[in-house]
Amino acid sequence: MSTILESVFYSKFGQSVLSAMGVKPAIELPRYDGQSPWVKGTLALATTASTELAKVLSHCQIKTQVLAPQSGTQSNTQYAGAILDATEFTRIEQLTALKDFFSQASTRFSKNAHIVILGRDPKTCSGAETAAIMEGLNGFTRSLAKELGRKAMTVNLIYMSTGITQALAAPLNFFLSHRCAYISGQPLYLNDASVMLNDINWQQPLAGKIALVTGAAQGIGAAIAHTLSRDGALVIGLDIEPSRATLEQTMQAINGLAVTTDITSEQAVTAIQTALAGRKLDIVVHNAGVTRDKTLARMPEHFWDMALNINLRAPINVTQALEQADNLATDARVICISSISGIAGNVGQTNYSASKAGVAGYVRQQAALWAASGKTINAIAPGFIETQMTAQIPFMTRELGRRMNALSQGGQPEDVAQAVSLFAQPTSGALNGQLLRVCGQSLLGA
Repeated sequence: MSTILESVFYSKFGQSVLSAMGVKPAIELPRYDGQSPWVKGTLALATTASTELAKVLSHCQIKTQVLAPQSGTQSNTQYAGAILDATEFTRIEQLTALKDFFSQASTRFSKNAHIVILGRDPKTCSGAETAAIMEGLNGFTRSLAKELGRKAMTVNLIYMSTGITQALAAPLNFFLSHRCAYISGQPLYLNDASVMLNDINWQQPLAGKIALVTGAAQGIGAAIAHTLSRDGALVIGLDIEPSRATLEQTMQAINGLAVTTDITSEQAVTAIQTALAGRKLDIVVHNAGVTRDKTLARMPEHFWDMALNINLRAPINVTQALEQADNLATDARVICISSISGIAGNVGQTNYSASKAGVAGYVRQQAALWAASGKTINAIAPGFIETQMTAQIPFMTRELGRRMNALSQGGQPEDVAQAVSLFAQPTSGALNGQLLRVCGQSLLGA
């Protein structure tokens, strides 16, 4: 019945009925095609780029043009996105530049444009007014993202602790590209880690790296494995024994290595070490996870234990064991998959939500412990992603899940994978302890 409803809903007739009711179909989101440069087309700049920003734009192969004040003659130029540098704002009246620029530029953006606002981390500002201004950028970004989401555009914010440096390149290039198709209204915070861009290969930024992806047989895990491989990494995919055939098929397609074991078992780390054959891991992606949903009063003890052990205990234990055994590279990148459920909570998911919120807490603390080590750890919180699991949800509930975000649609597994690849890059060393939502700016937990 659910399949029949969905086919009628998405038929030409069904969509015309919805359109008559004022419910517009979602605009298709283009995804990155695997080609360099990441950003195609010309971006609008609010003002002439500073020397530091110009260097970053040059490294990223991004073309820009200062958006001149409107004159009597209207320009036909359509911009693929925009950058507004607010890092030097110190007075409240300077926030007017946001209104002036975006009200003027709003009709000049092409469909699916990507916008980035740059600011200073409020925690590093010396004056109260400056800190308030920088925090104001967050509210402005989130609101503008909801306004422009109707046109399938994204708006994101990058905070810097010490002003513009080469560390800006990777997140800026990401947010301005179609790699960022399903991420909007989100801030990233750059610390003062030194990043060198001289030898970066934007088409294969992970060339020569070795990555471990847990839960890699299918769904989001398989998409992560494919994306990391496309970006140059050798992937070791791990999953449970019942998924062996699917895992081996996934790994064969990308020339990866398959490891079948229970990630919560005592043998898990040994199995990983055997696959490494003396090499060290540059990237670890803790994607393996389960849901065992029941309201708390009806939840069996083994449902509770399974969610906590697989989703939370295993990432902590495996990372700790790999580090203690010196299996992690000195600049290793660890990425954990959290969830919007860990931010907003869900009925019947107390175990799952506790485990995924715990992942975010673990990442923050471990990031602090690794602050001076060269290693980083970050988390990603997916929203409604179209997978085999969400396909089992009743149709109307599934459709509500798709619609409850600024882009009015569900995300794809590759959207999560692209965010993983961002955090996995050698040039992402200034990103540590982040929780990035891949949710189309979901209304849940907002």
